[in-house]
Amino acid sequence: MNPLLDWQGDLPPFAKIRTEHIKPAVTQCLQQNRAEIKTLIAALKTKPETCTWENTLAVLEALEDRLEHVWSPVQHLHNVADSEALRVVYNDCQTAISEYYHELEQNPDLYKLIKTLSESPVAQNFEAAQQQIIKNQLRDFHLSGIDQPPEKQKKLLEIQQQMSSLRTRFSENLLDATHGWTKHITDENQLQGIPENVIHQAALSAEKAGKTGWLLTLDAPCYLPVMKYAKDAELRREMYRAFSTRASDQGDHAGRWDNTETMQKLLGLRQELSHLLSFKHYAEYSLARKMAHEPEQVLEFLHDLAHRVRPFAERELATLQDFARERDGLEQLGAEDMYFYSEALREHHYAISQEALRPWFPLPQVLAGLFQVVQRLYGLNIRQKPVENTIEVWHSSVSFYEIYDAKDNLRGAFYLDPYARKGKRGGAWMADCRNRRKTATGIQYPIAYLVCNFPQPVKDHPSLLSHEEVQTLFHEFGHGLHHLLTRIDYAGVAGINGVPWDAVELPSQFMENWCWEKEALQLFARHYETGEVLPEATLEKMLAAKNFQVGLFILRQLEFALFDFRLHCEYQAGKTDIQQLLGEVREEVAVMIPPAFNRFQHSFGHIFSGGYAAGYYSYQWANVLAADAFSLFEENGIFDKETGQKFLQNILELGGSQDPEDLFIAFRGRAPKLDALLKHSGLQA
Repeated sequence: MNPLLDWQGDLPPFAKIRTEHIKPAVTQCLQQNRAEIKTLIAALKTKPETCTWENTLAVLEALEDRLEHVWSPVQHLHNVADSEALRVVYNDCQTAISEYYHELEQNPDLYKLIKTLSESPVAQNFEAAQQQIIKNQLRDFHLSGIDQPPEKQKKLLEIQQQMSSLRTRFSENLLDATHGWTKHITDENQLQGIPENVIHQAALSAEKAGKTGWLLTLDAPCYLPVMKYAKDAELRREMYRAFSTRASDQGDHAGRWDNTETMQKLLGLRQELSHLLSFKHYAEYSLARKMAHEPEQVLEFLHDLAHRVRPFAERELATLQDFARERDGLEQLGAEDMYFYSEALREHHYAISQEALRPWFPLPQVLAGLFQVVQRLYGLNIRQKPVENTIEVWHSSVSFYEIYDAKDNLRGAFYLDPYARKGKRGGAWMADCRNRRKTATGIQYPIAYLVCNFPQPVKDHPSLLSHEEVQTLFHEFGHGLHHLLTRIDYAGVAGINGVPWDAVELPSQFMENWCWEKEALQLFARHYETGEVLPEATLEKMLAAKNFQVGLFILRQLEFALFDFRLHCEYQAGKTDIQQLLGEVREEVAVMIPPAFNRFQHSFGHIFSGGYAAGYYSYQWANVLAADAFSLFEENGIFDKETGQKFLQNILELGGSQDPEDLFIAFRGRAPKLDALLKHSGLQA
C-alpha cells in the first residue's frame, strides 16, 4: 500500500513516505480525479440546469482534497527535508499537477456547469461562502483563458508549466547557494564579539564536517549574529559579500547557482501570460485577485508612505554615521557595517541588545506564553500531543499540538518545526496540511505546518530566542490561527483560502503586537536559569528601543515593494535590465545604496519563488490594517474578551468568505486608517 494514498488516519504518514512513493501516488490521484470529472460532466452536460452544489462543486472540492492529501506532505518535505532524489521527483510531479489544474481552469464544460449554477434560482439561497467560491471560480476561469481560442489556451498551459518549474529552480538555486558557502575559522581571535551560543554551534558544524575550529554559514541563526556582533570588520565584509551575492553572477560561487537567467525567463513568461489575457502587464493581472484594484492605487500608496517615512530614515542614517565616526573614526558607513553599528548604537542608547535578551526567551516558555495569550484573547486551549508511536513526523525535533475552544471542541491542529538545519529552506512560514471542510461523515478539521529556523538547543540550554525571533513566532502563529480557527465549511474560502494576498498578512502582523505589551510579556519573558521575570528596567529599554531605526526598516521594505511592483509593471523581455531598475528604485527611495556587487534580487524568493509577485506591497498594506485593528485593543484593553471575540468572529473565523474590507469594517466599525501605523511606528511628524 502506498502511504500517500492511504493515510490510515487523519495525519500524513511521514515516517513511511519514501521518494519512490511520490510519483505513483500523484499519477494515480490525477488519473482518478480526471476520470471522476469526466463522469461528472457526462452526467450533467446535457442538463446543466440540474446542477446543484452537491453534484458539482462539492464533488470538485472532494477531488481537490484528495489531491491535497497526496501533494501537501510532498511539498512540505521538499521545503524541510530536501534531497537530490526528492527534487527530481518533486519537479516532475509539479509539472503534472500544474497541467492538471490548468486543464480544469480551461475546461469549457466545467465552466458552463458552474456558470449555469451561478445563474440558477437555487444559487440565490446559497450561503455567502458558497457564493464567494462560485465568484472566485468564475474569475479564475477567465484568468486562465477560458475565453481564449484553443491555440492560446495551449500556450497558457505551457507558460504555467514553465513558470512552475522556474519558481522551483529559483528556490533550489538559492538553497544550494546558501548551504554551498562556509567560512572555516581556526583563529579564535576572529570570533571576538560573536555570542557564545553561535560560536558553540559553529564548533559543532566544524566537527560534523570533520574539521577543527569553527565553521560559519549563511543560515540566519549564524549570519545575523556575525553581522551584528563580530568585531572583525573583514569577517563581516566577507560574510556580507557572500550573503548578498548568493545565487548570482557575483561572489565566490559566481555563476554556479546563478538565478539571472531564471529571473529573466520567469518575468518574460509573466509578461507573455498577461498579454495573452489582455492585461497591460503582470501587475494588473496580479491585482485581479487582491484588495487593491488598480496599479496606480498601489504605486500611490507606496510613494505616499515612502514620502512620509524618508525624512525619519535620513535622520536615523545620519545619527548612525555620526556614531560610527565618533566611535571608530569610520568616515563612510558601508552596507556591510549597518547591522554592526546599528546594534552597537542600540546598546549605546538603550543599553540593550537582541543577544542580551535571549536568556529571557527560551522557546518552550515563549510557546507556553503564546498559548496563554490566545487563551485569554479567544478562549482557546492548546495541548501538545505526544508524537511517540502515535504521530509520524519528519524530524525528531518536530512536535504536534491540538487547539480546543472554550467548549472543548477540537478546532484544529498543527505541527511545529522550530530549528534551522541542513536541507531545510530558510525563513519562517505557515502552510496548510489539511483544510476545514464539511464531509459526509462530519467536519474535517484543519491542520497546519508551522516552520521556523531558530537556533538549536545547545548543551543543556533550550533554544534561546532573540526578541525579533519571538515576533517571528507570533507572526507565523497569527497565520496559523487564521487557517485553523475558521468556521467556514467550504474549503475554497476556509481559513486563508480565498483571502486576497494583500489582506492575508493582517492576522499575522496583528499578533506581533502582543510581543511588546507588558501584560503579555509577563506571561513568558522569564530567565531560563533563574525563572526571574523580565525586569521592569529591561522592559522599559525594550519599549524605548522599539522604534529604533523603524524609518530605515520601513523604507527598505518600501524599496523592495516598489522594485517588485515596478518590475512587473514595466518589464519588457530583452530590454529590461533588472539590476538597473533596482538601482533606479534605490536612487528614488533608499538612503543607503548597497555596493555594486550586491545582487539582492537573486535571492528575493518572495517574488520569484513565492506568492508575492507584484504583491510584496501587501506587507505594508496589511500593516495598516493590523495596526488599526490593534488600536481597538489599545482602547479597550489588550486582553479585552469582547474585542477578542469580535476579532475572532469577524476576521479569523470567516476566512476568505467575504470581502476583507467588509470584514474589517464589521470588526472596527469603520474603514481602515493610516494613522495607527504611523503612531505605532513613531513616524508622526
